[in-house]
Amino acid sequence: MVCGFALHIASLLAREDSGQSVLGDHDDIDRSGSGGRSGDFRGVTEARPAAVVPEETATAAGPERPPAPLSAPESALAVPLPVFLSLERYARMVDVTYCVGMTGSGISQPFSCASRCADFPELRLVATWNTGVLMRDSCGYIAVDDSAREIIVAFRGTYSIANTVADLSTIPQKYVPYEPGEGEDEDADVARRAKCTNCTVHMGFLASWESARSLIQPIVAEARHQSMNSSPLLAAPAAPYRVHLIGHSLGGAVAALAALEMKAVLGWEDVQVTTFGEPRVGNLGFAKFLEGVFNLRSNTATKEPKEPTVADAYRRVTHKNDPVPLLPLSDWGYRSHAGEIFITKVSLSPTPEDVIQCRGRSDPACSDVDGEHDGSGEETSASTRKGIIPPNLKLWELFFAHRDYFWRLGLCLPGGDPADWGGERYNYTNDEL
Repeated sequence: MVCGFALHIASLLAREDSGQSVLGDHDDIDRSGSGGRSGDFRGVTEARPAAVVPEETATAAGPERPPAPLSAPESALAVPLPVFLSLERYARMVDVTYCVGMTGSGISQPFSCASRCADFPELRLVATWNTGVLMRDSCGYIAVDDSAREIIVAFRGTYSIANTVADLSTIPQKYVPYEPGEGEDEDADVARRAKCTNCTVHMGFLASWESARSLIQPIVAEARHQSMNSSPLLAAPAAPYRVHLIGHSLGGAVAALAALEMKAVLGWEDVQVTTFGEPRVGNLGFAKFLEGVFNLRSNTATKEPKEPTVADAYRRVTHKNDPVPLLPLSDWGYRSHAGEIFITKVSLSPTPEDVIQCRGRSDPACSDVDGEHDGSGEETSASTRKGIIPPNLKLWELFFAHRDYFWRLGLCLPGGDPADWGGERYNYTNDEL
């Protein structure tokens, strides 16, 4: 799967940079809008005892990579330590999602699994979901942190992200955040708040969210309602807990769509998003809509980045050499949105100085470092830029670059991926905060 992942992306982008049509190689695309595949709907699952996977079953982590120099300019704004630690913490929470749906494993109450669940004694598992095993699948978990007054909605990624991006579902689909149901009157306030002009999104990402929406939204809504009445000592209901959506890879794209509906359609004010390796979700109209909903700065050429805080509404974390945040290609009509935070260090483990705040949608100091931005605030086409894939990059490095977000994400094993074993990292003291 490692080689398949890297080879698919490399060959895909090589053809694009050589001027060949990528979509032309997919004459068997089902353009009916059905996606050509259907998910095996399983619904919300009850947590069951998680069996610890023995160490001898661990797969090799791959050859070690030498550290690379920082690519960011000296003027780049490194994130403050509290933001760094916040991102690292949510990366571990995202890693736990890879235990959902594992045969003989999984996540059980109160919050137990074969991976990093023991890192979070403050979390209380509410539910897990798994809608299938094909391209439209979505799985993850919902947990509550009463001490932080936060509801976590975590979306798992997939190793088949290259296939997901390159397949038929890259055909854009019109995006309408709010449509009244049959027999319902249009809510004028919601319609105004959720108006997305000339918006299209990735068909597969939208299908993944739509397959899980009916499972997730009612549970989160009930958790918010319960949080408002959690203390009998309060004379009046408290403010609901913040809803924090997190996701890696495909899960980041689904988290973006879910968060937009919760904030723009349902009107939940306190919604926060943190994604890792999130691909492009939609076109320029969609990017502008998301930036407006989450109050993100979109202009790369004229706006200096503001210092990030742990309370920022949207953090889109990307990584040097990870090609997925630049897919699907802009030549297909897709655009990145603002809110990017970039890890400049190739190898594990980054320091706070290696993590920088980016400007606008496509900062040349960040994941756009290989050429999609010309400094004018607009993106260049594939025919006029360097390749997204650096020529000296090994194929297996693509796979690890997409997984290396503070930790090597993606395996439900004690302590996470074997690459993370044997060391205490990010052990900063309270004095440093």
